[in-house]
Amino acid sequence: MRNRRYIRSRLLIVAAFALPAFVFINGCKSTTPAATVPGEIATDDAALAARVKQALVADSALRSLPMSVATYRGVVQLSGYVDSEAQILKALAVTRGVPGVQSVNDDLHLRPQ
Repeated sequence: MRNRRYIRSRLLIVAAFALPAFVFINGCKSTTPAATVPGEIATDDAALAARVKQALVADSALRSLPMSVATYRGVVQLSGYVDSEAQILKALAVTRGVPGVQSVNDDLHLRPQ
């Protein structure tokens, strides 16, 4: 009888500590998806920047230009130096064509001659 009461009290103590632990651990779950499904537009800024860089490198006229790509909440900022105004327009057009781009900030400059 005494042994049964002892085990029961120990189980109640363990349950009293375990329940809050499970509640706190449950609140620490990540809300962002671990991976994106192919064909789905990723909202992650790093993935968007990678897609923009890939699109710029795929264009032979823009491949060798020193351009930087930064993203924040779908807004892409291009910065660097180009040789002509036509290259600026081409880089902006290519960037706008990437899925997930909300807008483009142009910080591209012409190289001094």
